[in-house]
Amino acid sequence: MQLVRPEAEKPRRENVADRVYAELKNDIFDFRLLPGDRFSENELAARLNVSRTPIREALVRLQRDGYVDVLFRSGWQVKPFDFQYFEELYDVRIVLETAAVRRLCEQTGANPLFDELKAIWLVPEAERLTDGPTVSGLDERFHNQLVAATGNTEMTRIHEELTERLRIIRRLDFTKTHRIDATYNEHAAILRAIVQRREDTAAHLLKTHIAVSKAEVQKITVHMLHQARVVAR
Repeated sequence: MQLVRPEAEKPRRENVADRVYAELKNDIFDFRLLPGDRFSENELAARLNVSRTPIREALVRLQRDGYVDVLFRSGWQVKPFDFQYFEELYDVRIVLETAAVRRLCEQTGANPLFDELKAIWLVPEAERLTDGPTVSGLDERFHNQLVAATGNTEMTRIHEELTERLRIIRRLDFTKTHRIDATYNEHAAILRAIVQRREDTAAHLLKTHIAVSKAEVQKITVHMLHQARVVAR
């Protein structure tokens, strides 16, 4: 009889925990688990057909990421939706990204990250992508690379953390066709302003772009939360 060494078990358990984490996170993002919903580890273990160990590991990660709360003696809860929290994250994001475009306007010489953005967003209308999830990923990459192109690793790290926290609502911006077109137009305008070294214009365009997107995703989020609650009744 061949014994399984303990160190061989750990990667397998971590893989299960990773899968559970991804499934629960998608449930929260897609409002299958609604803000305020309560549940137990046993309930999740039965639904996902896994043991409680990977369930707990996944929930601890979700708690650390700010998506769930542990309740004393009564299981877990999806964190109630806090628009003020997201407002504050957006405020920090605007500060970081406007500082980034001002730095980019001051740069001279080639910048591979910036050149890649131009290749994606400065394209004829006929070449624009229309798939919402794909454009959502490219939009996230656009904003991350604007900051990364400055070469400031700490700014980039902080911005990536903000991006992760905001993803739950930002991705909803691309469930509407007109928002995809608007994103292409606004990104192109920002990039052209940077190329032309129009620092104030670039900063203003970026700030307006983020503010409009924030208003749209809040409106969509409220609507989707309402629909999900109606269906859940």
